[in-house]
Amino acid sequence: MAICENRVVIITGAGRGLGRAHALAFAAEGASVVVNDLGVAQDGSDPSSAPAQQVVDEIVAAGGKAVVSNHDVADWESAGEMIQLAVDTFGGLDVVVNNAGIVRDRMFVNSEQSEWEAVLRVHVLGHAAPARHAASYWRTKSKAGEPVSGRIINTSSGAGLMGSIAQAAYSAAKGAIASMTLVQAAELGRIGVTANAIAPAARTRMTEDAFKDMMAEVDEGAFDAMDPANVSPLVVWLGSEDSGDVTGRVFEVEGGIIGIAEGFNHGPRFDKGARWDPAEVGAVVRDLLAEAVEPTPVYGAS
Repeated sequence: MAICENRVVIITGAGRGLGRAHALAFAAEGASVVVNDLGVAQDGSDPSSAPAQQVVDEIVAAGGKAVVSNHDVADWESAGEMIQLAVDTFGGLDVVVNNAGIVRDRMFVNSEQSEWEAVLRVHVLGHAAPARHAASYWRTKSKAGEPVSGRIINTSSGAGLMGSIAQAAYSAAKGAIASMTLVQAAELGRIGVTANAIAPAARTRMTEDAFKDMMAEVDEGAFDAMDPANVSPLVVWLGSEDSGDVTGRVFEVEGGIIGIAEGFNHGPRFDKGARWDPAEVGAVVRDLLAEAVEPTPVYGAS
C-alpha cells in the first residue's frame, strides 16, 4: 500500500521546482493534492493559474486526484479559504507542506524596506497563515473526539540555519521558519499534529541563477544531485502516518543525503553569582568562546 493512501495534502508554491516535485511524489503515494501556486514571475508580476493547472493535469493523467488553488498563502483570509478548499473537495486535510517563497538578493547595506517586507511576507506569513488555519481545523476535530494525524512540513534553508551572503532578508525569514517549527511542534503535539522543517538544496528558479555552477545539470545517465525530486521522498514520508513520532526537527536534504540539523543549544557558561563589572567581562567571554563549538561559516563568506 502507498504510504500516503487516502491522505489529503496541501502544497504551496507547487507549480514549479520543489513544490511540483512534492505534489507529484505525494500523488504517486496515493494522496489527494491541493496544488497551490500564484504562477507569478520571479519579480511577483503576471500571476497565472497555468503552472498549478499543469501539475494538476499531470497528476490526474497518472490516475491521481488533485485540484488547483490560486490562493495567496500570505493573506490570512485567503489561506483559510485554501484550507476549506481541501476539506470541501477531498473531505478533510492531513498535511500542509509550506513551500512557497521568493528571494530579493541584495547585500545588506543596499537592501530596501520593500524587499524586506516582500520576503518576510511570503515566507513567514506564507508559512504561518496556512498552518494556523490547518491547526484550527485539526483542533476542532480533536475536540470532537476524532483521530488526528496532522502534519506541518515547513521549508527553511541552509541560509536560515547558517546565514548567506547577500541574502539577509531571506536568511532572516528562513531562520524564523525554523524557530516557528519548534513552537508548532511543542504546542500542537497534544492534538496529534507534528511539525518539522526541511532545509533543501535543489535546482529551482531561486537557486539556478544564484548558484550556477552548483545547480548545473549533469550529463545524461549520471545522478543529478540537484534534481528537486531528490528532496520529495523525505517530505512525503514526513507527511505519512508513519512519521508520527518525529516532530520539532529540521532536516537538511540534498541529492542522496538526509541529515538532521542541530541548532542552538545551551553552550558553556560561567556564573559569577553577582553582577559583572564591564572590565571583567572580556576575559570570561574569551574563555567561554575557547570552550564553545565553532559555528558553521556563513554561506558565501570567504
